[in-house]
Amino acid sequence: MKARTLVPLAVFLLLVGLLYAGLHLNPREIPSPLIGRPAPEFSLPRVEDTGRTFSRTDLLGQVTLVNAWASWCVSCRAEHDTLMAIAREGRVKIYGINYKDELADARRYLARLGNPYVTSGHDLSGSVGIDWGVIATPETFLVDPRGIIRYKHTGPMTLQVWREKIVPLIENIRAETGAPAGAKEARRG
Repeated sequence: MKARTLVPLAVFLLLVGLLYAGLHLNPREIPSPLIGRPAPEFSLPRVEDTGRTFSRTDLLGQVTLVNAWASWCVSCRAEHDTLMAIAREGRVKIYGINYKDELADARRYLARLGNPYVTSGHDLSGSVGIDWGVIATPETFLVDPRGIIRYKHTGPMTLQVWREKIVPLIENIRAETGAPAGAKEARRG
């Protein structure tokens, strides 16, 4: 009789413990399984010119940021000024994956708010974003010159995250790989 009572109690206590531990997890700190792996292969029509494509090849040979965004995303609007400031700084090129968005809406968004991206790929179906592990926009990935994902930030980019986490990683990657510094000359918008 005691075992019959103790087993459900033990299971209940285990579940309570797991739920309690889960309350203390920060989803922004859950690492991507893609960290340290090559960025997925993809080819998307460009938001600015659907006759041209944006692909993984565009990322190679330089340190880049890849930002998943959408015009319907409130958090994307919250981070947009930060992305514009990062682009003006010229330390890295920023590329976009326009995630599950209507092309006309994406173009209006960039025309109205400014375009921090060298280019953005139009991912209407969301399949490329899913390959990158995008759960919700915005998400930003740091990609090294070999096309390896080195860091993922979930949620709106802030200048604090940029300065304290990403800039030191960029400098470390450049020291490791000999990648060139700066990207001002190649930025559009």
